[in-house]
Amino acid sequence: MTTEKPKNKPFVEIIFNVALPSWVLMKFSSPEYFGVVAGLIIALAFPLGYAVYDYLRTKKMNLISIFGFLSTLLTGGIALFELSVHWLAIKEASIPALIAVFVLFSGVYGKPLIAKLLLNKSMFKVELIYEKLHELGQTEAFKAKIGFANKLLALTFIFSAVMNYLLATWLVTSPAGTVSFNEELGHMTLMSYPIIAIPSMIMLGGLMFYVTKVINNLTGYKFTDLLVEQ
Repeated sequence: MTTEKPKNKPFVEIIFNVALPSWVLMKFSSPEYFGVVAGLIIALAFPLGYAVYDYLRTKKMNLISIFGFLSTLLTGGIALFELSVHWLAIKEASIPALIAVFVLFSGVYGKPLIAKLLLNKSMFKVELIYEKLHELGQTEAFKAKIGFANKLLALTFIFSAVMNYLLATWLVTSPAGTVSFNEELGHMTLMSYPIIAIPSMIMLGGLMFYVTKVINNLTGYKFTDLLVEQ
């Protein structure tokens, strides 16, 4: 008997990682409520608490969770030690930039990350795809196409890095450790979803379509032919 794997909860993730921290920072970090330091700590507790909960639930720690944890710690450090706000912009850009480097290296020194993400054995009949590619002599052509798609995946993270830097520069201008800094940080977190996260998700959707189209062209299999029956 197989145990059903815990599923992701996108709506809950948005609430705990975006909405609640932003709400606390913008509305409750003034002196009459929590104050600057307590407001920031409480806001950061939501994404950290959810990361711990998700790990206990799924028994897995993925790269996104690790980078999210580091991002939260760095943001808290910048605010609590009252560093220059320029460091916040650098921090916001550095996380997706490091992921982009990791994606590019995965294509050079191992299996491209996009293949690991999209060609998942729990979703697709991966063995069937590779058997057909080998049979038709299209394996090298497929590897070339996947390598190109992996570079496009890295570009989505570069886009995120640039937009994170610009958004932090535009929206967070007050000194760290002030009420205004917390409010601007909350506004930035809230705005990052429609400005950065949604476009990035659309790009990933486009890459998914591209990879399935490549598989269809090289093997003749339709998308529905390759789905694993749940």
